[in-house]
Amino acid sequence: MPHGRPAKRRRITPPLDDDIPSKTIKSSDLFARAADWDLEQAYAQRNRSKKTKESTRLPIKTAEGALQRAKEDAEDDASDSFLGSGSDDEADDDDEHVLDTPPTEPEPPAQVVPLKQQILAAKEEIARLAGLLNEDPEEHAGSFKKLAQISGPNSPVPVQKLVLAALAAVYKDVIPGYRIRSYKEEDLGNKVSKDVRSTRHYEQALVTGYQAYVKHLASLAKGRKATEDAQSLKSVAINCVCTLLLSVPHFNCRTELLNVLVHELASREASPDFLKGIETLEKFFTNDEDGAPSLEAVGLLTKMMKAKDYRIREEVLNTFLQLRLLLELSTPSSTTKSDKPEDMSKLHGRKVKREKFEHRSKKERKLAKERKAVEKDMRDADATVNYEEREKMQSETLKLVFVTYFRILKARVPELMGAVLEGLAVYAHLINQDFFGDVLEALKDIINQADAATKGELDLESGGSAGVYGEEIRNMARESLLSTQTAFTLLSGQDVSKAASSLHLDLSFFTSHTYRSMYPLSLDADIELGPKSIHLPDPHASKASEKAANKINVSTPILLLTRVLTWILLTPSQPPPTIAAASFCKRLLTISLQLPEKSALAVLSLLAKTADKHGRKIEALWYSDERKGDGVFRGESDTVEGTNVLATGSGVWEGELLRKHFCPKIREQVVAIDKVIAALHR
Repeated sequence: MPHGRPAKRRRITPPLDDDIPSKTIKSSDLFARAADWDLEQAYAQRNRSKKTKESTRLPIKTAEGALQRAKEDAEDDASDSFLGSGSDDEADDDDEHVLDTPPTEPEPPAQVVPLKQQILAAKEEIARLAGLLNEDPEEHAGSFKKLAQISGPNSPVPVQKLVLAALAAVYKDVIPGYRIRSYKEEDLGNKVSKDVRSTRHYEQALVTGYQAYVKHLASLAKGRKATEDAQSLKSVAINCVCTLLLSVPHFNCRTELLNVLVHELASREASPDFLKGIETLEKFFTNDEDGAPSLEAVGLLTKMMKAKDYRIREEVLNTFLQLRLLLELSTPSSTTKSDKPEDMSKLHGRKVKREKFEHRSKKERKLAKERKAVEKDMRDADATVNYEEREKMQSETLKLVFVTYFRILKARVPELMGAVLEGLAVYAHLINQDFFGDVLEALKDIINQADAATKGELDLESGGSAGVYGEEIRNMARESLLSTQTAFTLLSGQDVSKAASSLHLDLSFFTSHTYRSMYPLSLDADIELGPKSIHLPDPHASKASEKAANKINVSTPILLLTRVLTWILLTPSQPPPTIAAASFCKRLLTISLQLPEKSALAVLSLLAKTADKHGRKIEALWYSDERKGDGVFRGESDTVEGTNVLATGSGVWEGELLRKHFCPKIREQVVAIDKVIAALHR
């Protein structure tokens, strides 16, 4: 056997005839047909496709947070293609190599990163960038943009929520206490010092990033997608808007944030986001010391209400009661010395002596002029509140509020009448006296409409009518009580003597209506229940909705009645006539027989105060020898004069029944009233 390397043998499979199957060809026929073999053509038709080589590189992370496999470099591809093609000699070394290359294997799919790992990576990156901004925001101004780029449209929803909340916290901490104007390119390119240039670039990055963030919040909050993820993102965006409004109301983009909140308050559904917006707006009004933010918010709210034809929820209108107008605006008709501008030159008719003339040189006058200019600039740049400007802005705010109230009164929006009347009662002392006549006429129309409804002249149900929110929204008897309360409150903070002489206001219409409505109110089974007390709470309602219960327009009918009667009987500036005082006291004793325990006790307490103050006018009800009237007593009369209370038969026989009442406090109150009258009769 010869030594050395054995000769190479090439195993080539010849092409087979298409017509003859490969299994039917004999080995002897192969050598007989060797001349027909075309080796060059077989080599030319050989498959030279590149083999895919499995990548050994680690996956990389994109800007959106997704992981994908790294691509091979061009040099590796070229080398692989060169090695994959091979030479004839290398191909001869492989005895098992055949002409037919096996099919290429498909590339394995990219590795899917678990959601928990993505959230953890996002938290770490957010913490790193937030730490840089907290350390030195001017040096790391680009971190605002990097922080916003952590999440994208294709990022998981939890990652997007984390980024939104982190940006709100970061901007809340780094925003300065003043507004920043947007710099133009020529401003940034001007030749200034290094510190000024650094500050300008930082402020530009802050304002640009904040504007983009607010725009993104607006797009998420105003979306009407029905998916659960979109709704959760909307809730987070609204919470971020509320946080920024309460934390940095003085900074840029306040109008955009208020637009987002007003757009949410236009909804007719009391969702958690709606309740959050109501709570935020009330705190926004309460914390405002300047007046400009409240004026802007009220302007946007009034425009939204007008665009929706005042078809809004009652809670939106009640936010006006949180404005800082009751404590800081003075009464329009006040004539106190503190409200008038003090002119020292006219004080007691004496002239104020001028300061002694002091001679100053030209240089000293120039320095004094420059000093005044600097002081003026300092006053303009000072962050303290200008009280004159604030009062002017609050006056404009009050004007918008009254315009809204009057338009709703004119439009007779059913579900808002109670809120408007109570709002007018709260702000009545701030209404200009020139509008008293118009307001009283509007209130009289409401009362006449209520009287017509009780008589059956209007097609209204006795209790009310169903509204757009699925609850009772119209209660004519309650509206008449609120209108009467508003009418009497108009003069509570005004100069009554001046108003009576100049405007000739007559409230006898409201007094007669109160006297006429006492009997029907005493027979009302819901006299101790508020407008929404009858309805049971929703068992599926969240705790947030329970905490945000409406505290406006919840007075019970007996409470409204006692307030009105207090103004009629116990107003020091306008004491009632003898006949009116006696008629009201007689009817109060009559209705106390069928009132519930607490209501009867409230009525008798009011009667005791009236007896203590106007005992001489009503003692004729207890002692017949003091009566001077003729005729017959008519207790069913609707007018004070038609009752003829001082006639025969108008004794206080109700007191004898009340002495046997089941409640001990009522029995004690009746005895106390009798003692007061007896002490006056001695």
